[in-house]
Amino acid sequence: MASEVGPESEEAAPSPRGGFGEGLAQALEASLPRLSYLDLDKDVEFRNELIDDKEFDIPQVDTPPTLESILNETDDEDEPFVLEDPTLLNIDTFDTHSYDTSSVASSDSGDRTNLKRKKKLLDSFSVHGSVMRHSLLKGISAQIVSAADKVDAGLPTAIAVSRLIAVGTSHGLALIFGKDQNQALRLCLGSTSVGGQYGAISALSINHDCSRLLCGFAKGQMTMWDLASGKLLRSITDAHPPGTAILHIKFTDDPTLAICNDSGGSVFELTFKRVMGVRTCESRCLFSGSKGEVCCIEPLHSKAELKDHPITQFSLLAMASLTKILVIGLKPSLKVWMTFPYGRMDPSSVPLLAWHFVAANNYVNPTLAFCRGDVVHFLLVKRDESGAIHVTKQKHLHLYYDLINFTWINSRTIVLLDSVEKLHVIDRLTQEELETVEMSEVQLVYNSSHFKSLATGGNVSQALALVGEKACYQSISSYGGQIFYLGTKSVYVMTLRSWRERVDHLLKQECLTEALALAWSFHEGKAKAVVGLSGDASKRKAIVADRMVEILFHCADRALKKCPDQGKIQVMEQHFQDTVPVVVDYCLRLQRRDLLFSQMYDKFSENSVAKGVFLECLEPYILSDQLVGITAQVMKDLLIHFQDKKLMENVEALIVHMDITSLDIQQVVLMCWENRLYDAMIYVYNRGMNEFISPMEKLFKVIAPPLSAGKSLTDEQVIMGNKLLVYISCCLAGRAYPLGDIPEDLVPLVKNQVFEFLIRLHSAEASSEEEIYPYICTLLHFDTREFLNVLALTFEDFKNDKQALEYQQRIVDILLKVMVENSDFTPSQVGCLFTFLARQLAKPDNTLFVNRTLFDQVLEFLCSPDDDSRHAERQQVLLELLQAGGIVQFEESRLIRMAERAEFYQICEFMYEREHQYDRIIDCYLRDPLREEEVFNYIHNILSIPGHSPEEKQSVWQKAMLHIEELVALNPCKAAELVATHFSGQVEAIIHKLQNPFLLFQFLRSLLDPREGISMNQESLQASPYITEQFIDLLCQYNPHQVIDTLQVLESYRLEETIQITQKYQLLEVCAYLLEKKGDVHGAFLIMLERLQSRLQEFTKESENVREDPSFKDVEEILVETIALCQRNSQSLNQQQREALWFPLLEAMMAPQKLSSSSAPPRHAESLKSLTMQVLDSTAAFIALPSILQRILQDPVYGRGRLGEIQGLILGMLDTFNYEQTLLETTTNLLNHDLHWSLCNLRASVTRGLNPKQDYCCICLQQYRRRQEVADDIVVFSCGHLYHSLCLLNKECTVGTGSQARWMCYRCNSSNKIGKLGENASDVKKGQLAQAQVKTSPSCSSPRGDSAAKKTPSEPGLDPQQTQAFDQLCRLYRGTSRLALLTELSQNQSSDSHRLLGISKSSPTLHSVFQNENFQLHLTPPPLTED
Repeated sequence: MASEVGPESEEAAPSPRGGFGEGLAQALEASLPRLSYLDLDKDVEFRNELIDDKEFDIPQVDTPPTLESILNETDDEDEPFVLEDPTLLNIDTFDTHSYDTSSVASSDSGDRTNLKRKKKLLDSFSVHGSVMRHSLLKGISAQIVSAADKVDAGLPTAIAVSRLIAVGTSHGLALIFGKDQNQALRLCLGSTSVGGQYGAISALSINHDCSRLLCGFAKGQMTMWDLASGKLLRSITDAHPPGTAILHIKFTDDPTLAICNDSGGSVFELTFKRVMGVRTCESRCLFSGSKGEVCCIEPLHSKAELKDHPITQFSLLAMASLTKILVIGLKPSLKVWMTFPYGRMDPSSVPLLAWHFVAANNYVNPTLAFCRGDVVHFLLVKRDESGAIHVTKQKHLHLYYDLINFTWINSRTIVLLDSVEKLHVIDRLTQEELETVEMSEVQLVYNSSHFKSLATGGNVSQALALVGEKACYQSISSYGGQIFYLGTKSVYVMTLRSWRERVDHLLKQECLTEALALAWSFHEGKAKAVVGLSGDASKRKAIVADRMVEILFHCADRALKKCPDQGKIQVMEQHFQDTVPVVVDYCLRLQRRDLLFSQMYDKFSENSVAKGVFLECLEPYILSDQLVGITAQVMKDLLIHFQDKKLMENVEALIVHMDITSLDIQQVVLMCWENRLYDAMIYVYNRGMNEFISPMEKLFKVIAPPLSAGKSLTDEQVIMGNKLLVYISCCLAGRAYPLGDIPEDLVPLVKNQVFEFLIRLHSAEASSEEEIYPYICTLLHFDTREFLNVLALTFEDFKNDKQALEYQQRIVDILLKVMVENSDFTPSQVGCLFTFLARQLAKPDNTLFVNRTLFDQVLEFLCSPDDDSRHAERQQVLLELLQAGGIVQFEESRLIRMAERAEFYQICEFMYEREHQYDRIIDCYLRDPLREEEVFNYIHNILSIPGHSPEEKQSVWQKAMLHIEELVALNPCKAAELVATHFSGQVEAIIHKLQNPFLLFQFLRSLLDPREGISMNQESLQASPYITEQFIDLLCQYNPHQVIDTLQVLESYRLEETIQITQKYQLLEVCAYLLEKKGDVHGAFLIMLERLQSRLQEFTKESENVREDPSFKDVEEILVETIALCQRNSQSLNQQQREALWFPLLEAMMAPQKLSSSSAPPRHAESLKSLTMQVLDSTAAFIALPSILQRILQDPVYGRGRLGEIQGLILGMLDTFNYEQTLLETTTNLLNHDLHWSLCNLRASVTRGLNPKQDYCCICLQQYRRRQEVADDIVVFSCGHLYHSLCLLNKECTVGTGSQARWMCYRCNSSNKIGKLGENASDVKKGQLAQAQVKTSPSCSSPRGDSAAKKTPSEPGLDPQQTQAFDQLCRLYRGTSRLALLTELSQNQSSDSHRLLGISKSSPTLHSVFQNENFQLHLTPPPLTED
């Protein structure tokens, strides 16, 4: 029971009113506008918010944890609480940092987290304006300073706001101020003497009806005051452990229940009662700081309109410890509803909690926002029908700064304060930052001393003290949509501006464009943090629209008023370009055309520059058809303005989008004609006068004279002609030109008028020389194909219209009369006409009649053999005519005859294909010089693509064979490819047909040489090798230098016959190659030696320019080839056979030196010596050095004392011997040293004692000493596992078979998931075996018996355990031993060499040590390791 204050002491309490209060009242120097309660949430609380219902849910547990179980949890758990969905917490997005902090965060130097983030948001001022109004409460601020000076009240420490404002001080006083306009001091609670005993006020709380004030002190005491009378009701001194400061004290919605949190991290429930007139307070510990320090608490408060909400009966309380968030229910009984761990975070960041009721899906439920660091989580709390509470995780908010305060200003808008005292206004749904405000001028009060409990000796944990560096819980209080900030000498209030204030604020800043954009966002309902707009959508739009009109007038007046009077015209235009387009745009958005074309236009017309800018602004809206109903005056001024600025293309584009019925039509037409605005002219005639023929007549008058005179048209006339064709097409199709459609009631009339116009016999002003049907003639001469296409599209619409069908037949008759009787038209134009007619006649519902004799005349005209001009054009025209269906108009046999006579081979192909005479098409291709190369693809397609009968394929095959020589002559390569694919069995017959030897050579080279890319059937070639030999014979004749390269890729030839061929053509080098391939190495060598000797004889006759003479290069090349021949074959020969090769070669090179005279040029002798030395170096690799010296000394010349001549050769050989001997000795020593070092360390490794982890078998789990009835061995592995050998045998834990069997650790290999335990050791990957040597000992007879698996004496290598130990030693020194290097080198040189260490050749796990990226060559022996 806490100490109480009875009625008597309450009456004796000193009055709070006195001279001090009056002095503070007199100190009021300023006032603030009335701070009324802004119920900002009423407008939005019960409206549906755009919250995604499919967000993550926190899983519901069957049995919620009890408070005791939570208390017993350790804060530093090894395994943090993890939800079912691991993405729920986004733990990886948290950063863990350890750094110093500052209790005053007004500068960046105190918070290093500001240095790690570089992300910046867009400037939101231009988008959202100023969202918050930042005001200083001058009256309260002045009285706080006055109280500190006059009565030693101390500095402010805490603030609480309800209908009153309470400010606590460092000397224990609580100052109560009114929220009216005067901000008068209402009460001064407490005294400095009590403050000296209790310490500073560290926490304040006002209950919901503003009748009671709870004060918490730095030394742990608490007091309760009556805010109506100023009486002290309770003084609570023992509700929590002594020596701890009060960090938080909070009233709940129940006025008899409060919660306090002390610097020990504990949370207590305070229950206020009044029994027999005595006020009491009972405390209950909800959370003990010994199990986790709580540093923030937040009870759920509900407004009066939500007092019946089903969730309020639980009296929910959120608590934030240093590791987790807890939500508990205080009623009807204490119950834990949720725990939520933070995950990784900055240990100096401040935990924050905030409740708010949010509307979602027609339901209002509380939402808890919690954060620590830079991520804010939102939890939606619901109650189901069964009474259980469900918590749903909403979309979290990622920030780029650390938070020290979180405040709801309404359900859509949150206000955040970061660690560098910058205020961020955030729209919660879109997570968009609306505004940033610098708050450093407030000089915010921090609660660091209370978290460190300095008043009681600082007995708090380091973790809590670190969090307290940035704690400002008691310095910020929110109420009624307002946020109050307590500074060291002032109190500030932040309030959301109304929509009008935000717009007006931008106007004061001269940001007119931004103000209009913001107002438009209010008009469209897309703005954020909207205050002051109520009613339905139409009413809100009307209110905003009226304000926007006022702003538009202001913009117009301002632009005209501030226009520069003097200067360049460009400066004035730029001035109005900044304003006029904005005014026009928003007038059109608001659909206020009346305003735009009356008052606004009248205003801007006062200035000629402004008027021009205004008119130019209308252009894009007119072109996009967004602006209709322009007044006649504005339209006229618009056209005049663009005409004056010579922008006639713009004028034309504008006219065709305007309603010009109110303009002077004749004037507009004249302007269009003079400026060649043909589209506009046609539009004016059509729309203004419903006249469709006059534009055609005007255009015809321009293009007809040059066409009738046979002159070429200018570019301008070509453009007019194309427009005329498009215009006629649109009229006949019922479409308006250039945009839109002709009214439906006018479509038939317009079509009839156009047809009547086209078929006129003469024009209105015809001369005597005018040809008949001038309009059709003009269009045919201009572009026959396009005009006929227009008619074809028009005829598509003629279905059941009798009059239209009559027009169709009439036009066709006129076309035939004009083009057939007129010789001015080209074959292409005539062909276009008959192609058009053929397509029309081929239609199933055709009603046209055309005399068939006309088609015969056209055929005679196109196939005239006497006319060689435009051959390709006439053929193409006739082909199009036939393909369009005109073939039915001709007799096919006559057509083929005429086509053959005219050499129209494409026509012949077309006809033969219709009759399936595919073989005759080959003749067409071969006779057509333009398409003869395509015959190969045609033959291949016929023979390979399905769909043709066997008879047709056979006829094509025979025709191709008949013309095979012609095909080969045309393209030997393609012919060879065709033969290889379809005529592989007729190669011999084809060869006999080819009489030209060179043509045959080209054909066979393409057919047989694999490098040409043609794959010939090798079996048929092997059956007929003489074909390949015939090709080799031709190759020797026409390209002898390529014979060897070709023989290397050919296979199907006989060696003897080929050798005879090469001998016939004296190709010695090729003959030597073939003899070597045959196996007659000595014969090949003799040929090469003969070539060398002949070249040496030629060389010795030369006396000058030895190095530059071609003969020396020939000698050098032949010598290199001969040496290569000897080197290739020496390995497969015995010593005697080797000497038979090398010694004659050496003798051949030394013979010229013996015979050379002493007068030979020095360079001559040096060349021979260098070549001889090259032979000696190569010989020494295969012949012993003593044999070489003996052979030299046996020579009669050198045996008689002429050794001086070969002294250099002998000394060079001796130097080579000394070098190789030194290299061999050094390599042997290093190898021996490496082998000794490796074996010593290997022996030390495999003989080291083993230490079992347990004294029982890991399989049967029996102690090995208890199974004495069975003669069993104990197997111990280096991993520490111990087994009975019988248990291992039962589990098949062996590798290899017989004497090579090795044990494997069952547990280690099971964990590594090895599939088959019976594989060979070479097939088991490194590391899957237990990394140790296996040792066994009998369980009964002797504890130090022999190994269960003994190595046989004949085993050439190491067992797997030893190999593994050796590999470990190699890895120990981070390199590959020389032993392994030499082993691999020897394996690469000879496949028969012995592999060291007994590793199998077939092991798939072996890789080259030289391919290792970490390979390094160590040139010094490795150090010995100490055992």
